[in-house]
Amino acid sequence: MIDAPGRVRQAWRCGGLLVLLAACGADATPLSPAGFRGVDLAPPLPVPELLFTDTDGEPWSLATETADRVALFFFGYTNCPDICPVHLANLAAVLDRMPDDLRRQVMVVFITTDPARDSVPRLRAWVKQFDRQFVGLTASDSVIFAAELAMGIPRAFRDSSTAGSEYLVQHAGQVVAATRDGMIRVAYPFGTRQRDWAHDLPLLVAHGD
Repeated sequence: MIDAPGRVRQAWRCGGLLVLLAACGADATPLSPAGFRGVDLAPPLPVPELLFTDTDGEPWSLATETADRVALFFFGYTNCPDICPVHLANLAAVLDRMPDDLRRQVMVVFITTDPARDSVPRLRAWVKQFDRQFVGLTASDSVIFAAELAMGIPRAFRDSSTAGSEYLVQHAGQVVAATRDGMIRVAYPFGTRQRDWAHDLPLLVAHGD
């Protein structure tokens, strides 16, 4: 999990899911030494060269397709009862208010942690309901795990206390942000507010200018 010196770090379960929370004051004081309202990753991690399948059924390379863009990566699944739709709805709302030139430089990449149920058509319909520009990706369990490992994300796993086709998947609750140089630098826990995204997205886009 992500560590933030001097900050409270807490893991808890919500709807059977693993959530990573970082303490954040009510006044939204930046947590990061760089001024971000997320949590700095030290050291930053490179976006891995891993091949997925997108919602058009086409091959999609994490590193290649996100080059020179801000990429917001989130691991979840379409049957998620709470964390996943909240994250994507918040991001869609914030990006919809951003100037077009900034919006074009930000990608939201949703990677399923439940490839057995999240078929390409299901993943496409679910992701695109939030924003038609959002990217949905699937792959084998081994490739998904390799991506989680490379990005410092705790591995998702099926909740053994749930059975049948309605099982839950426990997964990390953070979004991780890569800047245009292909380095994952900041993590945003579940509960990140729209005003914090609105503050940080221009900073992420400007990073490296």
